[in-house]
Amino acid sequence: MRIISFNVNGIRAVVKKDLSQSMAFMSPDVIGFQETKANNDQVIEALSIFPEYHLFSSSADRPGYSGTAVLSKIKPLSVLEGLGIDEHDHEGRTLTLEYEKFFLVNCYVPNSGSELARLDYRQRWDKDMLAFLKKLEEKKPVIFMGDLNVAHQPMDLANPKSNYNKTAGYMQAEIDGFQNYLSAGLVDSFRNTYPDTIKYSWWSARFNSRAKNVGWRIDYCLISSGLVGYLRDAFIFNEVMGSDHCPVGIELAF
Repeated sequence: MRIISFNVNGIRAVVKKDLSQSMAFMSPDVIGFQETKANNDQVIEALSIFPEYHLFSSSADRPGYSGTAVLSKIKPLSVLEGLGIDEHDHEGRTLTLEYEKFFLVNCYVPNSGSELARLDYRQRWDKDMLAFLKKLEEKKPVIFMGDLNVAHQPMDLANPKSNYNKTAGYMQAEIDGFQNYLSAGLVDSFRNTYPDTIKYSWWSARFNSRAKNVGWRIDYCLISSGLVGYLRDAFIFNEVMGSDHCPVGIELAF
């Protein structure tokens, strides 16, 4: 079972940039999109080119902002939007799909912002998300994937020293929030599979950063420890274009 996460930075834009070819190359059974930047009707129209998938979408109240969607060849047992917390549930950031053997949580984590204006909110988000995931784990294992908007270790960004505690995505409070997921038993699937590999999933649009590979690894698939034995591979598709992010994913064999 191949499960992919992709921050598309606009679902309508990425469809026009050969998303069909990228989908054929990646061949996902399930793919979660973040930052769709469209209302549900617009998402449905944009992704109607993939009729072999079931489609689920969660849009922000604010037009053209945030949003998540999932395409799944397997019909889930249930689908839930949001965390059930009003503070967090107006930006279309979370879609949870229940399958026979696991929950899949597709997520676009809030960015703390260029002036760090949302750093306090981001800390509340991380705390509430972890509690949400642990509640799900009481029933079955969890896959938590998406643009988590944090680089965990110095090897996960090209310029750690100049960004540490200065730049959103590499503040100690954000790093601690991510570490709390791991301390609670979730596993970073890519780092578990490739402990020493340096690979990025996002590049600034400035300074020709992608061509120079001056990037950050901020997109993840975290999995419950009970799924590690089923993990066959984890990947970062640097060759897939169309967004300032590239897709990441895992392959499981049950």
